[in-house]
Amino acid sequence: MKYFIKVALIFLLTLSTQAQESKKAKQLLDEVAAKAKGYTNIIIDFKYDLSNAKENINQESKGKVAIQSLQSNKYVLDFMGITKMFDGKKTYTIVPEDEEISISKGQEDEKAISPDKMLTFFETGYTYLWDISQNIKGRKIQYIKLKPTNTKENIKEVLIGIDVSTNNIYNMIETDKKGTKTTLTVNSFKTNQPLSKNHFTFTESKYPGYYINSLD
Repeated sequence: MKYFIKVALIFLLTLSTQAQESKKAKQLLDEVAAKAKGYTNIIIDFKYDLSNAKENINQESKGKVAIQSLQSNKYVLDFMGITKMFDGKKTYTIVPEDEEISISKGQEDEKAISPDKMLTFFETGYTYLWDISQNIKGRKIQYIKLKPTNTKENIKEVLIGIDVSTNNIYNMIETDKKGTKTTLTVNSFKTNQPLSKNHFTFTESKYPGYYINSLD
């Protein structure tokens, strides 16, 4: 009888500890999101890594994204030779190599983590767990592990590394159920920069000779 009481106490203590860690993790993420929402604009230079050992996939590239205030949803993303702009109503995909521009209404994939949502996507749809902390180049990075509440999601888990001195995201590591790992590492995080008023506005005259493909 004493054994079962001891096991029950350990089980209850474990549940209590997990609940406390989950609350602590959610609180830190809420602070990260609240701070990001307070910026006039955000400019991020990042490194992108895609890997899957079983499928012999190992890709690396760099990109840059400018995000207007997160409430506006507007952004300009330069990645892998393509510029993607969302002005709040339409998405413009600009491919200089083909001299082609595709225009579609709204966001192309509402379920995807788009640049304007990358700093807040974790607010709903996940459970939270306080994970390891690491010292990276003199910066303390605290990791939070996220697991989708929807078991049908292809995502297995997401690790978010947070620089505790700034409450800004340092990196995100997403692993899907097939073992593919996507890592986004922030090389530069600038805020409230002096951008032109037309920075998030598509101007067709800047692309003479380009083929315009309206998808809607």
